[in-house]
Amino acid sequence: MPTRPSLEFQLAHAQAKDAVLKPLDVEFLKSGLAKTGLPILEIESQAVEKDLYLKRPDLGRVLSEHSKTMLQQYRAEHQQHWDVAIVLGDGLSARAIEENSLHFIPALLEACKEQGWQIAPLVIARGSRVALGDEVAEILQAKMLVMLIGERPGLSSPDSMGIYYTYNAFKSCHDALRNCISNVRPAGLACPIAIQRLVALMRKSCELQLSGVQLKDKHQTPVDMQHSPVKRLF
Repeated sequence: MPTRPSLEFQLAHAQAKDAVLKPLDVEFLKSGLAKTGLPILEIESQAVEKDLYLKRPDLGRVLSEHSKTMLQQYRAEHQQHWDVAIVLGDGLSARAIEENSLHFIPALLEACKEQGWQIAPLVIARGSRVALGDEVAEILQAKMLVMLIGERPGLSSPDSMGIYYTYNAFKSCHDALRNCISNVRPAGLACPIAIQRLVALMRKSCELQLSGVQLKDKHQTPVDMQHSPVKRLF
């Protein structure tokens, strides 16, 4: 293999590995999200240590006892109605959440406000798999769950963020009840387009009172965004 492609491969492999092993910078996220004015809750799964997280995916889907108790106490002390719970999970790429969510969240909150939806406290989760958000939404009694999570990094996409949406999420609900919008990043699906797709799904979901395989993503990208210089992979 020529030197340049070999070095490019080694760099991409190193970046992907770093994305998986890098711990989530919770303080960085909290600082960036403070301007939203929403309370921010920190939680963790039962697999917060990276080695255990990689070996036991099942534990990444379950809240630690401390986190579960904290959320239950918070819900008991705050009786208001919440339509949407937003969870930011490190998943397999903390970098993806750190680099994308701070642009994504404010725009999503504005879109939710336009729909008249009430937003629960923002939740930052360490050691998280996708299903961890289900228990969070169930405890907070939020009708809609938006789970942002770092996706498994490829050699050219160590910063890819996934969005998983579930209507009336509950602990142990299966994957067929979720909708996924993936590859949200500067070189993939742009945040404005991802938010438009997500909100369109959420509106239809509320109308049908369901999500997942029975909810089809029929959103059409506006003409002015179709000519965006940002590369869209799907």
